[in-house]
Amino acid sequence: MELDREEAIAEAVLFTMGTSVELSQLAAAMDRDRETARKAVESLGQRYRQENRGMQILELEGRYQMCTNAMYYENLIRVASAPKKPVLTDVVLETLSIIAYKQPVTKMEIEKIRGVKSDHAVNKLIEYDLVQEVGRLDAPGRPVLFATTEEFLRRFGIGSMEHLPQVDPVQEEEIRSEVEEELKLRLETDGEEEDNKGGDSHEGTAV
Repeated sequence: MELDREEAIAEAVLFTMGTSVELSQLAAAMDRDRETARKAVESLGQRYRQENRGMQILELEGRYQMCTNAMYYENLIRVASAPKKPVLTDVVLETLSIIAYKQPVTKMEIEKIRGVKSDHAVNKLIEYDLVQEVGRLDAPGRPVLFATTEEFLRRFGIGSMEHLPQVDPVQEEEIRSEVEEELKLRLETDGEEEDNKGGDSHEGTAV
């Protein structure tokens, strides 16, 4: 009976808050220790899953949130306008993956990996609340450091950053080689263009 009451308290708190709640807050609401609160909220989440309830409990790096069960999205769309989620282009997704695996990371480091300017992609990710500024690097110019947000975890259904898929070291080396080769080709192309401009200039001034 006591566990049922603690589950009910967890349910009430999560429903009312509407956002992720720290375990310490749930423990305070129950007037119990953190371990008791953890058992209660995880038991509640398990019951939701077993009964295929319309809501689910997500754990987001030690915080808990009540969300709509994805199984019933189509049913919701029939009676409500579907919320518009930002469309992530290949460029934005590529930038997001770099930040997720390298965080905290500066824009300069992102651009070094991608080989192109990334201002637009990073700004879009900040606008979508998938990436945030988390401080500055202790280096000349004090460049801004970027990392993923809690919304990133929520959006991709990841409990914590430890649950990110592991990158195959061989594949990672192949990607790095491809990027370095592309950068080399671009530098050679830019150099040839500069030489051509210089040649055109000399031809124009010849008498």
